[in-house]
Amino acid sequence: MDLSHTENIARWHRHLALERRRSPHTVRAYVASAERLLRFLTDHHGAVPDERLLSALPPADLRAYLAHRRTQGLGNASTARELSAIRAFLAFAGGEEVSIPSLQGPRVKKGIPRPVSPDDVIALAEDVSENAREPWIAARDWAVLLLLYGAGLRISEALSITRRDVPAGETIRVTGKRGKTRIVPLLPQLREALMAYAESCPFALAPADPLFRGARGGPLDPAIIRKAVREARRRLMLPERTSPHALRHSFATHLLGRGADLRSLQELLGHASLSSTQIYTQVDAAHLLDVYRNAHPRA
Repeated sequence: MDLSHTENIARWHRHLALERRRSPHTVRAYVASAERLLRFLTDHHGAVPDERLLSALPPADLRAYLAHRRTQGLGNASTARELSAIRAFLAFAGGEEVSIPSLQGPRVKKGIPRPVSPDDVIALAEDVSENAREPWIAARDWAVLLLLYGAGLRISEALSITRRDVPAGETIRVTGKRGKTRIVPLLPQLREALMAYAESCPFALAPADPLFRGARGGPLDPAIIRKAVREARRRLMLPERTSPHALRHSFATHLLGRGADLRSLQELLGHASLSSTQIYTQVDAAHLLDVYRNAHPRA
């Protein structure tokens, strides 16, 4: 790989991770998009693109790149995300005189997250725990899944909880996107689950160490929880949408259905803007429509 290509990617990575404080997942995705674009432009022009090309990339080049990605099976939503990442990279790499091609992304139908019923959430968590290899792993998985549904945490937020956070009181401080912290209430059942896991964990942890550990003692990989949920979902014949993140959606939907206001819900979820929270008003309406269709004799 050409040195200038490597340097561009390294600078982009540092910018995202250190200056913008993006999540590791976002950093990986945005860096991968930049690498793909630079490889394509290198093949397209026969040379590694310099700052002059990146500062004024012809729209035709960007269209050609997106068409190339389409041939690799990219759908509308993924193409829209790719275009967003590429624009951000060009704005960073193109220098002060950058001109971003004004290309309209594909029209993406915004999906509405569907909640998982409280009974199904508990059945899922119980099934994951019952199929764990060891009792302490069962306690770990139970605590993680209860945090997603009972406190509305993202899985990355649950796994960022440290040993010093437990034992916990009625609230716990969590670190969300871009390093922002917020205070989240904890139900008694959540506190009990955290304590039960902390007491059964076989590894000696320093106060600043992540609380949740993998089978060999390292920090717990979120893929382990996703895999456990996927397997439990199959055993219980739950819908494909039943995922760890769906538990967070269910937390929000059920609170809204019980009368929570949007501003409070925004704070609990750690959304930067109210518009991100407003989707749950659509979720609640969609849920009511499902109930109507299933229950009304004329539906």
